[in-house]
Amino acid sequence: MNGEPVTLRINGAERPVGAVAPWTTLLTILREELGLTGAKRGCNQGVCGACTVMVEGEPVRSCLSLAMNCTDREIATVEGLAPAGSLAPVQQALAEGNAVQCGFCTPGILIAAHALLRRNEPLSVDDVRVGLSGNLCRCSGYKKIVEAIVRASEARP
Repeated sequence: MNGEPVTLRINGAERPVGAVAPWTTLLTILREELGLTGAKRGCNQGVCGACTVMVEGEPVRSCLSLAMNCTDREIATVEGLAPAGSLAPVQQALAEGNAVQCGFCTPGILIAAHALLRRNEPLSVDDVRVGLSGNLCRCSGYKKIVEAIVRASEARP
């Protein structure tokens, strides 16, 4: 492949990728090169939110982010939300609230919810709805998802 060698900082670890073409997306590198398949390729146009990851603490669409633009930036994927063998509070809340159906959209929703919960303030139903407005779920009416995230915000110390 033509391109420059790239090292990405993902979930706290340096991950050398090798030569990356300038048009290669972060999503492609995550899924195909690094085996981090939590972020999903949904619409591939930045509309559905299934590919959402955090870059420098902000949710971004990895299908629209060029991998080369993500060097020297901290990237967090759904795989890095919690230590191995445990669940992050938002993951636990969704599991306990039966707020997951097919699961395709869940990683993107978890990342968006994680960003919301970083505000360190109680979240209202409206806050969560606005925060998740860029994440589409075709199986759910969102009610259980929103309720679970509100509960997670209320359970914080």
